[in-house]
Amino acid sequence: MQMGIKGRVALVGGASRGLGYAVARGLAAEGCDLALCARGEETLSQAAQQIADDYGVKVFAEPVDLAVQGAAAEFAQTAVKELGEVDILVNNAGGPPTGQFLDLDEQNWRKAVDLTLLSAQAMTRVLLPAMIDKGWGRVVNMTSISVKQPVAGLILSNSIRAAVVGWAKTLADEVGDTGVTVNNVLPGWMHTERVEQLVRDRAESGGITRDEALASAVEAIPMKRLGKPEEFADLVVFLASQRSSYITGASYLIDGGLNRGLT
Repeated sequence: MQMGIKGRVALVGGASRGLGYAVARGLAAEGCDLALCARGEETLSQAAQQIADDYGVKVFAEPVDLAVQGAAAEFAQTAVKELGEVDILVNNAGGPPTGQFLDLDEQNWRKAVDLTLLSAQAMTRVLLPAMIDKGWGRVVNMTSISVKQPVAGLILSNSIRAAVVGWAKTLADEVGDTGVTVNNVLPGWMHTERVEQLVRDRAESGGITRDEALASAVEAIPMKRLGKPEEFADLVVFLASQRSSYITGASYLIDGGLNRGLT
């Protein structure tokens, strides 16, 4: 299937590794030029060079801490200066830290809001007007299964990612007749460093081994395995494509059947 986005410009946050990197590669494979950001300069530089070498697209990369106020908007503005108007925005900033409610203070909450909710809004605020003017644009928010089925030990993520979905649903209504779509993708247990850390945290808190914690998590998944980043990226690329032109305001689980809810 041709996605119809060759020559488009895409901005992907948290793109140096894991799901963000897989999404960046997926978009590059479709012929998109890329603006990429992440916190780690060396890892990001290597990721950007690898994508440029593999797919021959333009890649602009800059280290950015999206939890710092103003950083997300500044990067979006710089991306436009470097590559031109951005057609596809993939909001991804990694996950807030784990912890129980009484272990997390107000500063933890404020930083998590800045990282997860306000960075996505800031980038969208910069890039959305041009999308509306030309009558085409895609905003895809990478969130989590936790907005449907809260995950133990992730009270920050459970709370603030749900706010992202509420914002995105409302925004989709506001821009529904402009040619811009707004959707969310909700990964479950994927084979990433983030999930590896969650497994180790569960093992430590439960007094079990890392392998036992992983086996317990996988046992709860009907498909009995972790998802692959490339499988996640395929869904994001579709939602970022011309083929998804009648899909907006939706939240798509990609979790191997882990969520048991009907909606």
